[in-house]
Amino acid sequence: MAPSDSAPQPTLWDVVRDYFRQDLLPLLADLRLAIVLLLAIAAFSISGTVIEQGQTLEFYQTNYPADPALFGFLSWKVILISGLDHVYRTWWFLALLILFGASLTACTFTRQFPALGAAQKWKYYSQPRQFQKLALSAELSATPLPVLAHSLTQKRYRIFQEGTQLYGRKGIVGRIGPIVVHASMLLILLGAIAGAMTGFFAQEIVPSGKTFQIRNIFDAGPWAEAYIPKDWSVRVNRFWIDYTPEGHIDQFYSDLSVLNQAGDEADRKTIYVNEPLRHKGVTLYQADWGIAAVQVKLNNSPVLELPMQLLDSDGPRFWGTWLPTKPDMSEGVTLLASDLQGSVLIYDNGGQLMATVRQGMATEVNGVTLSLVDVVGSTGLQIKADPGIPLVYTGFGLLMVGVIMSYVSHSQVWALEQDGILYIGGRTNRAQVAFERELLSLLAELSPTIPEAELAAAQRI
Repeated sequence: MAPSDSAPQPTLWDVVRDYFRQDLLPLLADLRLAIVLLLAIAAFSISGTVIEQGQTLEFYQTNYPADPALFGFLSWKVILISGLDHVYRTWWFLALLILFGASLTACTFTRQFPALGAAQKWKYYSQPRQFQKLALSAELSATPLPVLAHSLTQKRYRIFQEGTQLYGRKGIVGRIGPIVVHASMLLILLGAIAGAMTGFFAQEIVPSGKTFQIRNIFDAGPWAEAYIPKDWSVRVNRFWIDYTPEGHIDQFYSDLSVLNQAGDEADRKTIYVNEPLRHKGVTLYQADWGIAAVQVKLNNSPVLELPMQLLDSDGPRFWGTWLPTKPDMSEGVTLLASDLQGSVLIYDNGGQLMATVRQGMATEVNGVTLSLVDVVGSTGLQIKADPGIPLVYTGFGLLMVGVIMSYVSHSQVWALEQDGILYIGGRTNRAQVAFERELLSLLAELSPTIPEAELAAAQRI
């Protein structure tokens, strides 16, 4: 009769665990997979640099027409459907980052940690034949073991000794270096994902003297709403441009104040190109400029501020507005300005140039005296927030440290004193020539009369 008991059936958890350990984990830890993923991430990152990100539909239709398509296939439809207009926030790019991070993690736990553990585990050599398998080995006579231990200590080896057996090592940090490199790359990936999910990009055109809150968002991650500031605003105290003696723009500046909810100034800085204002993780860059308005007086009227609009032009940029010179608006003049040097052109309704006035000057037009009070500039600001940047910077810092650590050689030396003979041997994981010279120097110190030919060196593959 068959026995009533039978082998226990594996549970679903057992099946999943075995699949993960035997199939999925080795696949993720495969170096070839990591290289393919890294190349794919690099290629799509390059595409995100070449193809303008976060532009309007009209921009892509103009610059990437369907007929003829760029390279025969790259049209605005392909860009929008595939998400190449916002590469770094597409699900497939984030999936590549996550998969690459999983590959790094798997490699760390299946290869780097075991390698570090193996480097920390060692055994004394108790038989002379054990030294034959080492890359370098030698036999010395009349050399006490304490003398060898002292010489190795001077060369920064950590010494372990038990009776007539000795083991020394240095450079264990070289085994930790690859783990630090992997950890740093994981931090960089986490920072990139955090930035893609929570960062935002905005642009604002703000006249001098105005206060604004960040509203004109062009591109934002799905979780960016929590990071768009709502408890502070920015006031443009003043915007101005420095010109060269030839009349060209030298630099433009914005004096900005950050105001809290009570309207009190919390921060202030004058920004210019490559010198932004940073406040609570948000960075405001000086990116552009324009002319917001022109202030004039007609005869003895109060100061009139007329908004100016950028005109369509293939050449230099001009801003214009129309100023009525009669109450019934039957007559008027067009005012044009191209810079903030205080000069305004006045045209009649027929398009003829009537006069040119500068700030503080006056002229007669249509029977009235027109005085130019001021030309009001507006600053163009690019505003960015990327909460993942601290993680990315930390990751790159650790990456440099880890790379330096990885170049440190892990060197090991064994010694055995038996029957009046001192057996010495050693090996290293890199810088083999330097290690050979170090060991030769050590042997020369221990026994200056030993011929170099007596050193038996076996090169291992």
